[in-house]
Amino acid sequence: MGVRELGLPQRAASEGLPARVTIWEVGPRDGLQNEKSIVPVEVKLEFLDRLAAAGLTVLEATSFVSPKWVPQLADAEQLLDGLTRRPGVRYPVLVPNERGLARALDAGCTDIAIFASATETFAQRNLNSTLDKQFDMFTPVAAGARQAGMDVRGYLSMCFGDPWEGPVGYEQVVTAGQRLFELGCSQLSLGDTIGVATAGQVEGLLAAFGAAGIGPERLAVHFHDTYGQALANTLAALRCGVSTVDSSAGGLGGCPYAESATGNLATEDLVWLLDGLGVETGVNLDELVATSAWMAERLGRPSPSRVVNALAG
Repeated sequence: MGVRELGLPQRAASEGLPARVTIWEVGPRDGLQNEKSIVPVEVKLEFLDRLAAAGLTVLEATSFVSPKWVPQLADAEQLLDGLTRRPGVRYPVLVPNERGLARALDAGCTDIAIFASATETFAQRNLNSTLDKQFDMFTPVAAGARQAGMDVRGYLSMCFGDPWEGPVGYEQVVTAGQRLFELGCSQLSLGDTIGVATAGQVEGLLAAFGAAGIGPERLAVHFHDTYGQALANTLAALRCGVSTVDSSAGGLGGCPYAESATGNLATEDLVWLLDGLGVETGVNLDELVATSAWMAERLGRPSPSRVVNALAG
């Protein structure tokens, strides 16, 4: 008897978890940005529409980064112009600087995200800045977005470990996170960019944020599965009260500036976990699996998601 015939996942509610989790789907942006072959904009648009139809309510659509650095996302304006926006679905975009903000405003975006580093070396390599100076770069972006009535999310990378600097201290991460909140971010996503975090580290960092007066309701988590710890780390974050989790349909993506980073946590694997725990997401797992299997065909390779392979295989 196969997995589908068994009707899994079987629900067994666990105490101390959020009743509902918001999945921040990053596949269309973070998942596709590293693809060497350009994905046609028509495929990206269908991908977004299929994800929305599956019940995902936050879809990070694209980024207004320079096409020179990320050619895959050079079609940002074309994509947003062709996007059919479903009621109740948010379509945030990543904005790296003031030029990117101007493009987002012209495109009619209502939600943006900015991407900062918790470490000096990654700030230099990814942002061509320093740990301190990066906030000067983001100040006018966040201020302009807020003035225009946009919501601003902050991403913070290298929160648990840096391939050049090693372990990253909790206080260093909290200090950087506080500065993003001071700029006007409504939510902070804590990124395990190279996938080295352990569940105890997750608990420790969230406790450090709590001690600084920043509760889990203002935080999200963004785990990579380099060492197979993404789901364990997610569960640890949920038990600490976090109720927004970033993931990528089919487990697509990594980090173009950190070669040791493998794929993001697969949305299907996350939904399987949450469904089994009785945590609501509003996502139809069958439709989501079908969507990722469809995208895998267009990319010409199997999905790294174990749930996709189990259910669509």
